[in-house]
Amino acid sequence: MAEILTEPATALAEPPPTRQSLVRTLTRDRLALVGLILVVGLIVIAILAPWLAPYPDQGRGAANVVDANLAPSLTHPFGTDDLGRDMLSRILMGARPALLISVSVVAAAAAIGVPLGAIAGYRGGWLDSVLMRVTEIFQSFPPLLLAMVVVALLGPDLKNAALALVVSWWPWYARLVRAEAKSLRERPFVAAAEAIGVPTWTILRRHIMKNSLTPVLVQATVDVGTVVLAAGSLAFIGLGAQPPAPDWGLMVAEGRSQIFTSWWVSTFAGLAIFVTVLAFNLLGDSLRDILDPRRHSR
Repeated sequence: MAEILTEPATALAEPPPTRQSLVRTLTRDRLALVGLILVVGLIVIAILAPWLAPYPDQGRGAANVVDANLAPSLTHPFGTDDLGRDMLSRILMGARPALLISVSVVAAAAAIGVPLGAIAGYRGGWLDSVLMRVTEIFQSFPPLLLAMVVVALLGPDLKNAALALVVSWWPWYARLVRAEAKSLRERPFVAAAEAIGVPTWTILRRHIMKNSLTPVLVQATVDVGTVVLAAGSLAFIGLGAQPPAPDWGLMVAEGRSQIFTSWWVSTFAGLAIFVTVLAFNLLGDSLRDILDPRRHSR
């Protein structure tokens, strides 16, 4: 019985993908490779933005009205906005807050939803019913609409927008992990742990949540891009980042009134959001393929 308990994942779970299988997946699936390259590129840009931006002060919000609304050129490859700020610098400087808020929201949502889902799925009974009813109340609202209500109550601000997105995002992780937990609690290694008196929290942490990480990781990767889009949407309607913050959604909003005369202000910021969402969706799909043990047995 003790032998079954010590290594449940290795004894009963599918073998993890090897380095060779990861390389093979990337070489066969060109979209997966594209997604990985784009995500790595976005991370590098976010880290090095102050040194990559040709006008870092303008990227942070400093105005230069002399060069207002200049079309794309060699001096300003993405043009300038109505305050003369270089759009390339603004977009590069906006990569860091976009990724930071997205990763923070996803991490916080998972930190709330994963334990609650694990408890509900493993314990079952009235506790499962109560937790799932609460989860369903939050899920009954469209995520963006719920986030708008929370921000409207707390006040328009980037931190409040992040908190609002966490409130609207955690139920999805709770439902995802609950389904995994209901399946895992019937596995022999969980029964063995219960039989020898392993504490409930230890079973939840070592056997339920640990073995639920694969679908959570895949979902979290896709959600990073989705949160970028949601945060940009909140900024677009004035409930997210506030001027002069280098926020992509805010840049789209600032350029919408002059889309026919200074199209570059909204267009390049919108493309930045598009590329980010695409990159994390491609990476999430490739992770789903890599971590699916049925593919490694072929």
